Amino acid sequence: MTVDYFVMAAYLLGIIGVGWWGKRRAASKSDFLVAGRRLGPLMYTGTMAAVVLGGASTIGGVRLGYTYGISGAAMVFAIGLGLLALSVFFSARIARLKVYTVAEMLSLRYGDTAAVISGVVMWIYTLMLVVTSTIAYASVFDVLFDVPRWVAIVIGGTIVVGYSALGGMWSITLTDMVQFVVKSLGVLVLLLPIAVVRAGGFAEMADKLPDGYFSPTSIGGQTIVTFVLIYTFGMLIGQDIWQRVFTARSDKVASWGGTVAGVYCLVYALAGAVIGMATKSLYPRLASADDAFATIVRHALPTGVRGLVLAAALSAMMSTASGALIASATVADNDIWARLRRRTATGPQDDEIASNRLAIVVLGVAAMGIACALGDVIEALTVAYNLLVGGLLVPILGGLVWKRGNLPGAMASMIAGGTTVIVLMVTDGLLANEPIYYGLLAGLVAYVAVSLLTKPTEEAVVQAWHRRLAGEQAVTAPELSVV
Repeated sequence: MTVDYFVMAAYLLGIIGVGWWGKRRAASKSDFLVAGRRLGPLMYTGTMAAVVLGGASTIGGVRLGYTYGISGAAMVFAIGLGLLALSVFFSARIARLKVYTVAEMLSLRYGDTAAVISGVVMWIYTLMLVVTSTIAYASVFDVLFDVPRWVAIVIGGTIVVGYSALGGMWSITLTDMVQFVVKSLGVLVLLLPIAVVRAGGFAEMADKLPDGYFSPTSIGGQTIVTFVLIYTFGMLIGQDIWQRVFTARSDKVASWGGTVAGVYCLVYALAGAVIGMATKSLYPRLASADDAFATIVRHALPTGVRGLVLAAALSAMMSTASGALIASATVADNDIWARLRRRTATGPQDDEIASNRLAIVVLGVAAMGIACALGDVIEALTVAYNLLVGGLLVPILGGLVWKRGNLPGAMASMIAGGTTVIVLMVTDGLLANEPIYYGLLAGLVAYVAVSLLTKPTEEAVVQAWHRRLAGEQAVTAPELSVV
């Protein structure tokens, strides 16, 4: 394993170096939070694909393939569909808003009150995303290196917090590009074909695997619908995703770059399921399906290649963790903390960068602590998306597509949907389908009914909203193209 250790160590040191280099570019709040809003199609596509495909998509996707077969691709496939829908239908309008958070969008559309509740919900969601990616570090290190779980969490978390705090979105963007390349090479180019060959090819896998493993629906129709409701819709409204949309230099880059990234996610989904199936064929009696990824890497790959694939797994985890971490810090500092201390939006740039850096460090440490207490990646991710989709999907999409929606309707939807989700997760279980079903229904009914029963949004607010959607805001500095 000496060579593998060396490969992984070199990768981690390289990531730290790239993060330090990105620090020089973070000269303003815009640079720190949204990379100056000037990413071109290549960098935008790579970073968007990197942020949506994390530990849950890699470790969790292989786990689902190991357990259910090809239909295990459904979860990551739903993520890809959500990214495609966002890019085709909404990203251009979102990019033109020139805001930093989803809560700011809701404030523009409905009024400042809507931003308070949405900020809290979005903060919980993004923090849980950091936790899920941090949990994923342990599943790799536990099997391969017999490192105590808390040690793996602290080492990986410290690296992510370090480069994220150094240069903000610029450091994260540059490291994500490296991680995107390593992840594509390690998982798609190396692990996928090697695992299939080691399993004897698809014909031999079909003979060894249980019945239904090649059926696209064996995971269950209700489960597939739930994945779509949680992950596809979650992609449409997550702060971590929107913050990447804000980095695009134009609405066309956001639309086309996101579409390419969405197609990449669909390919990645199938790859993860097939790797899981190959692992099931070779090692049918693992103690835990969560160990499937690490097991196939450890036993199927030669020295050196194994280290690169492990680096690819870490890439997936770190890219999502860093993107979610800066999103959580942005929401905490700009939507919650700023209101509590009544800071004006025109404060010194250095102070704003420093406060966002501090938020990244504090929340990063908190996420590591929570990760030490939790153990299930899919469970933690489901909680995050249930809260997000149940509480915020209806008022966010309603604000974009329905003119009659107003502040009372949005507030009622957030409260009704969020409360329903929380209550049903407690009574029916965290992984039950009912919380998201009834949460969305309650939110939709409350939004429509209360909006129709109360006064429409003031015309001046509506007109300002439409001007903002059309991109009619002052440009304070020339935007430079970045790949």
